[in-house]
Amino acid sequence: MFHRIIIVGNLGRDPELRYTPNGTPVTNFSVATNRTYTNSNGEQVKETIWFRVSVWGKQAENVHQYLRKGSRVLVEGSLVPDLATGGPRLWTAQDGTVRASYEVRALTVRFLSSRAETEAAAAASDVAPVDDLPAPEEDIPF
Repeated sequence: MFHRIIIVGNLGRDPELRYTPNGTPVTNFSVATNRTYTNSNGEQVKETIWFRVSVWGKQAENVHQYLRKGSRVLVEGSLVPDLATGGPRLWTAQDGTVRASYEVRALTVRFLSSRAETEAAAAASDVAPVDDLPAPEEDIPF
């Protein structure tokens, strides 16, 4: 069996690099994807889905070095199911609503923002979030 997911979006925060005990680099970051559609009542609906992404090896170091909050990326990889549910990780937000977190193990991360766009996004991240997206730290409890 085989499955693959491709997402294109913006980083919700700066990537975090760490090393496993045997020295393998791994970088974690979040990506937000947007979709706008018109519902049956004729109202515009903006939908944002967050993905938690992990990337390993040399790509992990490159992602950490060159990407910042707001950078646009294409991530190709596979979904990592929650062992308890077999699907996305489910959790309860502070307001009592049930939320889902989709986790992706990246095989390829392509940088879609130019260096100037990445630097501008990093400078602007203190002023306003990219594409008016909510910060992922508010919704994801880990």
